[in-house]
Amino acid sequence: MVKKMLAIERRQQILERLYEKKSVTVSELSKKYDVSEETIRRDLQKLEEEGIANRTYGGAYLNGGVHYDLPIEIRETAYVKAKELIGVKCASLINSGDTIILDSSTTSLHIAEHIKRKSNITVITNAIKVASKLAECENIKVLSTGGILRANALSYVGHIAERMLKDFYVDKAFVSCGGIHLERGILDSNELEAEIRKVMLKQAQKKVLIADNTKFDKTSFIKITDFDEIDMVITDKKLSDDWKAKFDKVAIEYCYCEN
Repeated sequence: MVKKMLAIERRQQILERLYEKKSVTVSELSKKYDVSEETIRRDLQKLEEEGIANRTYGGAYLNGGVHYDLPIEIRETAYVKAKELIGVKCASLINSGDTIILDSSTTSLHIAEHIKRKSNITVITNAIKVASKLAECENIKVLSTGGILRANALSYVGHIAERMLKDFYVDKAFVSCGGIHLERGILDSNELEAEIRKVMLKQAQKKVLIADNTKFDKTSFIKITDFDEIDMVITDKKLSDDWKAKFDKVAIEYCYCEN
């Protein structure tokens, strides 16, 4: 039995479970949250109305398969503790005088939060929320790519954004993904975002992949790059021996920042 919580908190936890497990049952959720099955059905109905899940007779499954692209307002509230840990670690790698790239992932928002007090930093980003978060910082220069606006992600994509990025060479790029698979490489759920991330990595001296533990052993719609194009991986939990062996084989520095 768990402590009673607000409906919105319960739905958020159900969403995280859906995103991780891909499916849930009414009976398991009813027991887990100590509420009636009818209450859980209403929660799942709400998630279905938001386009996140498809309901079945006894439960629900995540909508969209490998091509599912979660909206930013959902991603912002998922795995916050993990993203915060990664954000703190990434910020510790950024030095005065650095020029960096931050992508449109919600983990980049946590990096941005933790570099606010640093000085003489230049940030290039395709993320409206990252640029907005850093706009008040007089000690940080922000360059926005411009381009086609993806309303679902509040990010800029397309040829204009790619062309702008190709004009700059940076010290470090911090880039996330939709999934990381031992055989398939580093993947994304949106082809336009994947192309932007490819360019971001190419323009950086140090290429840092940022991903919480739920991204590992997951596939997605389109490939961003192979492992040999990455210098460092930062995640929030210790990974399996298979992943350690993979990173050793391709000479990737691996860092986990578990509490």
